[in-house]
Amino acid sequence: MNRAFVKDPDDAGRPEEVPERPMSPHPNYVTPAGLRQLEALAVGLSARLDRLREAGKLADPHELALVQRDLRWVEGRLQRAIRVDPADQVPERVGFGMTVDVQDEAGRVETYRIVGEDEADAALGKISWVSPLAEALLHAEPGDGVVWRRPAGRKRLEVLTIRPGPAE
Repeated sequence: MNRAFVKDPDDAGRPEEVPERPMSPHPNYVTPAGLRQLEALAVGLSARLDRLREAGKLADPHELALVQRDLRWVEGRLQRAIRVDPADQVPERVGFGMTVDVQDEAGRVETYRIVGEDEADAALGKISWVSPLAEALLHAEPGDGVVWRRPAGRKRLEVLTIRPGPAE
């Protein structure tokens, strides 16, 4: 039998290799809330890692490898974090951390907040600053028309209002 298909008994206690989480090539701009979110995630992962280490041989090696990997990723994101306060932005133009009300050609009004990649949540109207929608909106002023290039086709939007994000 080919040795490639036989389990090596020395591998029994070794944690399974897990692929690293990809790191974005973009600068890691974060709002103050986004920075707190990353810090809280790091604290939670560190506590989980401590519990797994305390469990010793009873700990699931795969879970241990996943937590270690995720903690490396979060620590890397924190090291690269560039805190941007929305209050420091030009209030008349769409900028990072700002909340924007837009109206589409059908008259539907939507509200978006431009945030860091790690805090983006489309369901909450939080869009990443590197998304096509944010790229279309950045630097626009109230009354400006912008074109959002989407996979489903282009969509024209009018910027209605701009305001700083929630108080942080």
